[in-house]
Amino acid sequence: MLVIKGTDKHILFFRAQIIIGLCCILLSLKAVAQQAGDKPLPIIPVPVKAVATNGKFSINTATSIVAQKGINTDNLKFFNQMVGMSLSKSLVIKDNLPVSNYIYLEIDTLQQKDGYQLSVNNKRIIIKGHDEAGVFYGLQTVVQLMQPSKKVIQVQGCEITDYPRFAYRGMHLDVSRHMFPVSAIKKWIDVLALFKINTFHWHLTDDQGWRIEIKSRPKLQSVSAYRNETLIGHKKELPHQFDDKRYGGYYTQEEAKEIVAYARLRHITVIPEIEMPGHALAALAAYPGLGCTGGPYQTATFWGIFDDVYCAGNEDTFNFLEGVLDEVIKIFPSEYIHIGGDECPKVRWAACPKCQKRIKDEHLKDEHELQSYFIRRISNYLESKGRKIIGWDEILEGGLTPGATVMSWTGIEGGVAAAAQHHQVIMTPEKYVYLDYYQSLYPSEPLAAGGYTPLSKIYNYEPVPSRLTPEQAKYITGVQANIWSEYLPTVDKAEYMIFPRVLALSEMAWSNPKQRNYNNFLSRLRPTMRLLNRLHINAANTFDEITDSVSQTAKGTQALTLSATLPGAVIRYTTNGSKVTAQSKLYKSSLNVEHTSTISATTFVNQKQVGRTYTKSFFIHKAVGKQVTLTDAPEGNYNPPGGSAVLVNGLSGSARYNDNQWLGFNKHNFEAVVDLGKVDEITSLGTHVLNYHWQKMWAPTSLQFLVSDDNKTYHLVYQQTDFPVNGINAVSCKLSHLKARYIKVIAINKGTIPAGEYGAGGRAWLLLDEIIVN
Repeated sequence: MLVIKGTDKHILFFRAQIIIGLCCILLSLKAVAQQAGDKPLPIIPVPVKAVATNGKFSINTATSIVAQKGINTDNLKFFNQMVGMSLSKSLVIKDNLPVSNYIYLEIDTLQQKDGYQLSVNNKRIIIKGHDEAGVFYGLQTVVQLMQPSKKVIQVQGCEITDYPRFAYRGMHLDVSRHMFPVSAIKKWIDVLALFKINTFHWHLTDDQGWRIEIKSRPKLQSVSAYRNETLIGHKKELPHQFDDKRYGGYYTQEEAKEIVAYARLRHITVIPEIEMPGHALAALAAYPGLGCTGGPYQTATFWGIFDDVYCAGNEDTFNFLEGVLDEVIKIFPSEYIHIGGDECPKVRWAACPKCQKRIKDEHLKDEHELQSYFIRRISNYLESKGRKIIGWDEILEGGLTPGATVMSWTGIEGGVAAAAQHHQVIMTPEKYVYLDYYQSLYPSEPLAAGGYTPLSKIYNYEPVPSRLTPEQAKYITGVQANIWSEYLPTVDKAEYMIFPRVLALSEMAWSNPKQRNYNNFLSRLRPTMRLLNRLHINAANTFDEITDSVSQTAKGTQALTLSATLPGAVIRYTTNGSKVTAQSKLYKSSLNVEHTSTISATTFVNQKQVGRTYTKSFFIHKAVGKQVTLTDAPEGNYNPPGGSAVLVNGLSGSARYNDNQWLGFNKHNFEAVVDLGKVDEITSLGTHVLNYHWQKMWAPTSLQFLVSDDNKTYHLVYQQTDFPVNGINAVSCKLSHLKARYIKVIAINKGTIPAGEYGAGGRAWLLLDEIIVN
């Protein structure tokens, strides 16, 4: 640690410099406000207060850093690393304040925790942090403002006051499905720190691999860390295809300690996750006595949820896990240890004599309370070691363990319930912040888990549920983005999915919601993409591409509205599926789609195409734009904004089922009535149903088309009970000499998923899209 011996003259000189600087700011406030409004400072997350001032500071090889006594200069290594990328030389750290050309760092506890004040003019940079983290974050803001040029780095003059909204700002990384080298994890930690994310949640164990060395249990390294092969393609595709290649590995304890130390210098806490009581197949493969059946077990080679979990009635299970945790807490000094607790089927426990005896001996109600017993016992053990637990929101099952922090991932309900019980909550709902979801609906997007989470959706998510009282809202302590690696086999693919979406998360976690504005964020993101490029991050650049919305006009036709956020861009289009060129029609307003057509569109800047070509195909039939009535509302992620209108908008759902064209039913059957408005001739009826058993999506046991003239008396015209295709099943029937006004479609939900099938015992999803009438 550098010890600085200052003098009274130095302090007086420093105070004078501040006074002079403040005077200059006051004199130029009007011009400054205009400048800041015209072009926001390229800082992510957006600061609490930020004003651009006239002038720039030049960082060159003669620039020095002066740190107040007590500041750990090890924290400057990352800043010097960033400077060195441009100057090929680190800045000298001095203990005397020069007349100019310096960066001065000071701790001032008047600021809020992790907060800082930054002042930049043409002579110096001053950073005052509430603590070392605040000083560090001030330096990261300077890095974002740096504009490298020949032998010098320009930093825009500014006055900034900044501090975070949430104490916990996290990113999760799964390394069980696919591993990433230590060098990549360090690079990602650098970028997380640069954007003021302070927690790295490291998911180290799961069914597909155990990734942390436990010296007392060597089979976790020799057996559990490897699987015989890996699934190729998406798990929904049948038959499953495999690569026939052994896959695996693990991080040694020394490597893990190295990452922890590396992150600590960047003010990032590493929280390890050791999954229990579910997602345990890899561990059971090495130690089969820990399962309810005794095995044999095999490290999973494909993705999903498996019935074989740790036996909750076996004392050896707890002895094993306590031994594992004893080694884990020596590697990771974090206050919290994540113990999973999610997606634990109770099938084995229900049939296990030991588990049933545990339920009886502990006076538990059922297997759900047995899970609560399991979590509570592990929590008590960690508490005896001075640690606390975090778990996914399923740890609410059977009663929440005292002192547990809940990560609400299945939705917001877990977070609401936990906050109401005065438990700390980290919001991480799958629908809004999962980075393994598609970020674009363009067909050329690489394979992803599913869903659709564009940059704008993450950015506009509000982590504090509106239904919470102000007192309950205090228990929402942070927000986190999650990246699961089933479909991320390489570093490049992982980076494509993580960046820049995690930057939207950083702004959501740090900045006041009243300051957040998506278009303003994009204006700061575009120059930031150049910084990510300098850091060799393979970031996706799809956020400025064309997006759309479809609505119904008063005449019942479909209106297609196209949007593009790229400044200076125009949209050109064709309506016959032909290639779009710089001479194609200029898009000015919504397109009225009255006929079957394929619309293609592309953005152009200065007559040059930018980005990929957008396409959408409409099939216009007699039911398009007509009134549709549903008996039951769609559920979950399959309740699109357009509601029942998407059943008659001329658009069919894709095999990715993430385009808001599918309606899904988990608890109910599907029943819809289309009113054609008058009795009309009908020559054919059709729709599509999804059949992806590995996504718990089952075709109906029966699908019927019925017709009526009066909406009272219906008669059956078609029924289908067999849907053989794994994927989209097109249903179509030809009719003759038939006239009707009303068409009723009834699809009977499969209900409970049969034994032996994926998700057995749970409820099946029933998904349908367009009702086609000709």
